[in-house]
Amino acid sequence: MRTLLRAGASGRIARKTPEKHILKGQNVYEYRKKLAKKENKLFIYYINPEDNIVKNHQNIDAPTLKIEDLGKKYGKNLDFSIRNVSFTIEKGELVGLLGPNGAGKSTTLKCVTGILPITEGTVEICGENIDSSPVAAKNHFSFVTDNHSVFLKMTGVQYLNFMADVYKVPTKNRQEIFDKLEESFHLGKAVFNLISSYSHGMKQKICMMGSLVHSPDLWIMDEPMVGLDPRTQKAVTDIMKEYVESGKTILFSSHNLDVVKRICSRAIVINGGKMVADVSREVFTASEGELEKYYFMNEVADDTNEEKVDEK
Repeated sequence: MRTLLRAGASGRIARKTPEKHILKGQNVYEYRKKLAKKENKLFIYYINPEDNIVKNHQNIDAPTLKIEDLGKKYGKNLDFSIRNVSFTIEKGELVGLLGPNGAGKSTTLKCVTGILPITEGTVEICGENIDSSPVAAKNHFSFVTDNHSVFLKMTGVQYLNFMADVYKVPTKNRQEIFDKLEESFHLGKAVFNLISSYSHGMKQKICMMGSLVHSPDLWIMDEPMVGLDPRTQKAVTDIMKEYVESGKTILFSSHNLDVVKRICSRAIVINGGKMVADVSREVFTASEGELEKYYFMNEVADDTNEEKVDEK
């Protein structure tokens, strides 16, 4: 059975490919990556899951996430949306990616996860390069988007089983995993209903549950608190804190300063497509309004006369 993946999951060509001039068995990863960059589009192609079984073992010497000089532009003649973004996240950290609307938070996360091709720089997840070893890298993380990317015509339990299939979670372990997720997210009998009938908060919950079925080393979320009521927000933040306490790592984008101040060990601030601050919890909780000071910086650091703020 062939499976569809986005943004480059394998260099191996399938039996059928739309590029008729590409020979069977020829490596087409670089070809399609260049094509996607040229046309500024996501690209989709087939892989055989059995050819790409990657054991999810983290390189214990590598940081969970390492980004170096990350840059992304959406067109050859357009300005960079983000540029010179560099930071490292170690195991057990809960990091908030802060910035106003349009600052480059979502673009950064989409480059980190391989959804968007990188224009310049490198991204490594548990020692695996997202560009050159995308399948290995993607086995180490999960990504919850800001638009509830989920199959609406599935029931909740069908979706969870689908995600478990994708990440090759053994059938014998699934009931225990699902029970633990239910204890945290409290979907109740609604898990047997069609996702199309779910409220905004319930869709957010099922997306999060599906992203955790394989217990990823890195849990990435884009604006996870948007549209959630206070009770659901508290439940989600409690789950996030428990997850990092278990030794895992979280990176999430937000413009909610209160949430970041309550739960994060670090705050990374992006403004105007550039990283302007990397602030530890000790610093942004030292005095009232400290985090706001970094968030509302109007002047973006200029490479020629200014450096980003690094307070740890």
